[in-house]
Order: sequence, then structure tokens, then C-alpha cells
Amino acid sequence: MQQPHPTPITGLTRRQWLLGNAPAGWVLAGLAGTGGWAGPARALPARPLVFPRDHGSHPELRTEWWYITGHLQADGRPWGFQVTFFRSRVDSTQSLRSAFAAKQLLFAHAAVTDVQGRRLLHDQRIARAGFGVAQVSEEDTRIRLHDWQLERAEAPGAAAPGASGIPRTPGSRYAARITGAQFSLDLSFETTQPLLLQGAQGLSRKGPEAAQASYYYSQPQLRVAGSVVVQGRRMEATPGTGRAWLDHEWSEALMHPDARGWDWIGMNLDDGSALTAFRLRRADGSVLWAGGSWRRPGEAPRIFGADAVAFTAERWWTSPRSGARYPVQWAVQTPAGHFQVRALLDDQELDSEASTGAIYWEGLSDLLDGGGRPVGRGYLEMTGYAKPLRL
Repeated sequence: MQQPHPTPITGLTRRQWLLGNAPAGWVLAGLAGTGGWAGPARALPARPLVFPRDHGSHPELRTEWWYITGHLQADGRPWGFQVTFFRSRVDSTQSLRSAFAAKQLLFAHAAVTDVQGRRLLHDQRIARAGFGVAQVSEEDTRIRLHDWQLERAEAPGAAAPGASGIPRTPGSRYAARITGAQFSLDLSFETTQPLLLQGAQGLSRKGPEAAQASYYYSQPQLRVAGSVVVQGRRMEATPGTGRAWLDHEWSEALMHPDARGWDWIGMNLDDGSALTAFRLRRADGSVLWAGGSWRRPGEAPRIFGADAVAFTAERWWTSPRSGARYPVQWAVQTPAGHFQVRALLDDQELDSEASTGAIYWEGLSDLLDGGGRPVGRGYLEMTGYAKPLRL
């Protein structure tokens, strides 16, 4: 397991320094207000998403992430990859005037799945925003955290709406540059389809109360180019073999107090369709909320209701490190059809306790139709199995 680059700080732990010498016991990823209960969260208002502004950061809300997952062929082998940048508002420091107060924290995770080598490599970064170390733009996707970067630029293509309800936005080209201890990524991602607004035109419910919602859009079927470096060996992506998925989500109170974690899939299908499905679980494994979407090329998305999605575990794997037991094969029932999700590698658990404080499973997986035929590939994410997720 790779740890973030250490920062020597005499007399303070790394966590205390990042939080402006915060008292012990504060949760680093405590996005629900680390300085004490601030009262019930407000419901987010429905509003049109405006681009490129909404590609950027929203520091007025507590938590936000930009999340890219995908796969490619390089050196004749399949590879999976994940790049995620998080932003967290620290409520207890907002009224402080000191330039050293950590008002916003930035985290980042990156991972490479070596399917043939049967291993997962991952790394992480953390810093408070400012001082030239960590920066995130409010105008567009421009994020820098130490030597890790994610940036968006306009690109031709995918600009015109294909059907009613698909926004008219310019195409995008993202560039991600990640340098880890055992791997590096220098990848670009270009849109081939319009934005996919999740939920009700970009306002996605995540629980039984109106406050549990996020602004949320996806960019599926991204074309991938660039290179992967694993243990000093640089490998160029084979043209035409890569596909990626981007999610951008921001909220004030994402999870219900009874939610322990979630299961989520984002799948690019071979015919150009895109499938999202998720559920939030209670501690006893029962479903608290669910949802998702389905979009065929050139059509408006079909949004799933909370009672229309079902996940059924078919095979489990137990982590030798955390002891957590994860379902690595699922039957997923949606209004768009019945599917099976199969992990390409069982051990795709990430230990991010040194940054966000979470241990979770995030891995490259195949999507099969009801007849057992492979129809796509994407990522499965499972949180709250090692310990409750705290957002």
C-alpha cells in the first residue's frame, strides 16, 4: 500500500497541521461539519447547471469530487485506472481570519489495476487549499494537488444535443497527470457524447429526505489516449482501446445518518450506451435508497426511481488486510434490463486512511447481459464494508 509523500512538521501530526492544529478526534474527511453540529442541512434547490462554470469547484457546499475511471490496452495487456480529486469544506475554520486556517482541504486518490499481473497499485495526496500547493478553480475543472493535476479544455465534438433533455455544451478534453511511487499516468480523455445529467436534470436524490441530494453529472464514453508507467516502464495506450467515465458531484449533505455506505456502478457499453446504478445501505445491509440512469446514444437519459434498482450479491471476497468482505460479483436489476457485474480482479481494495480516512473497494469490472454475454466494461465502487463511511 502506497502512502502519500510525508510532510515533516515539528510538534504536530500531519492531520493537526492540515486542520490548523485541530483538536484530536476530528475526522479528516468529516464533511458534515467537524466543528460540531451546525443544524439540519438545507435541501439543494433545483437549478439549471451552467457550463463551463459548473465544471469548476463549488466551495460554498461541503463536499465535492471529480472522478475518472476507465480501461485501456497497453503493451498488449489490459489496464484499469482511477483518478479522483476531492474537495472538503471545513466548517469550524470558516470564520477564522488567519491565512493558515485550513478552510478547504483537497485529497486525491489514484490507482492502476494490472489485470494480467493480478495486482492493484495505488497512491494518494492531501493538502489544504492555498500556498501554491493545492489549488482548485471555480471557473472550470483546473485542479492541482502537489504534483497531481486534472484540467479541462474545450474540444470539438459532442456539442449538439442528440435528443430532448440533453444539454447543448461544448465538448471537453481532460488531461490527468499523476506521479506515484510505483506508477504514473499521463492520460487525456475526450468526450464523444453530450453530458449526462443525473437525477432531475442534474439534481440527484441520495436518500429519503430532500436534503440528501447532490448536483451530479456524468461524461460516459470518454475516448482515452496517453501513457501508463508501471515501475519505471512506460507503455503507450493502444489507439482505440480505451474508454473512461467521469463523474462530477457536489453536495451539502450527501448521506442519511442511517447510511453505512454504498454500492455503485458506472458502465460504458460496447454499443455506446451508458449505465449508472447505485444503492445506499444501512448497517444491517438493507437498502436505504437507490437510483441510476440509462442512456442510449443520441437519446435522452432514462432516470431510475429509488424502488426500481436491486443489487444481489453472487460472490464474495475477503480482504486479507482489512478483513472486510466484499461482493465481487453482482446481479443488478434495472428498468433497462438485468445485468451481471464481475470484477476482473478480486483484490481492488484501497486503503486511504492516510487521506480521506476510508477503506473501500474500487475496481475494473465487466458487465454482462441477462444471457451472460459481455456487453460492456466499467467500474464498481463499494464503500462502508470495512467501517462506516463518514461524509
